[in-house]
Amino acid sequence: MIDKIAYLYLSDGKILSSRSKGKDTWYIPGGKREGTETDIETLVREIKEELSVNIKPETAKLYGVFEAQAHGHAEGVVVRMTCYTAEFKGELKAASEIEELRWLTSSDQDMISPVDKLIFSDLKSKGLLM
Repeated sequence: MIDKIAYLYLSDGKILSSRSKGKDTWYIPGGKREGTETDIETLVREIKEELSVNIKPETAKLYGVFEAQAHGHAEGVVVRMTCYTAEFKGELKAASEIEELRWLTSSDQDMISPVDKLIFSDLKSKGLLM
């Protein structure tokens, strides 16, 4: 089981997604916890590293937990994405291993990982994603 924390940032019916250097798949920003970090500590650190902004921890809200086959891993390796929304301070820009940021919609299913497909479908069913 791969345990990841993800940041759902939606605007105008689109979701912010990121692509790492040398990859062709887009992912919802976030990552794995380090040591004994809480979900929120992981969210704050990962989003600062990847998107150059400061999450306001007191605004973080759990959206949901999704599990699917881990993209690029052996069959049977599952990723669990615990998804949060939150406000931030700063200007969004790709940092660290992130090469590019892009706003995606539910029509971009062919560009994303299996677990992100579940999240996109859920967001669309709730009228949050075009």
